[in-house]
Amino acid sequence: MAKSNTKKNKGSRRHQKPRSRKRSQSSTDFSRNYSLYIRRVLKEVDPQKSISSHTVDIMNTMINNIFERISTQAYNLMCFRNRCTLTHEDIQKAMYMLFPGKRSKYAVTFGSEAVQRYVHSKNNVPR
Repeated sequence: MAKSNTKKNKGSRRHQKPRSRKRSQSSTDFSRNYSLYIRRVLKEVDPQKSISSHTVDIMNTMINNIFERISTQAYNLMCFRNRCTLTHEDIQKAMYMLFPGKRSKYAVTFGSEAVQRYVHSKNNVPR
């Protein structure tokens, strides 16, 4: 019996439609704007003080940078443990690895407290 000369269809080698030159935002380019929250926290701390928009931009950049560092470190820990799900333990360990001493301890403590308050407020909302 002779072998058939049919090739498996691997897709055409023709020119594809040209893609738009406009670059879409990738996940690494994503940055969130925390200016509203920065101003709210400042008003809670000291209602008499104000902050310039340039300073808010600097704070926003700093928050986005820290968030990216924590999420990258937590992702690396998740992969190191051969897990498919990012857990709160990965985030806490990332905090302890990135920040020195008491800063990481306070950050984890206040973060856990904030999550508990959020969950408690969601459970007490009348439906």
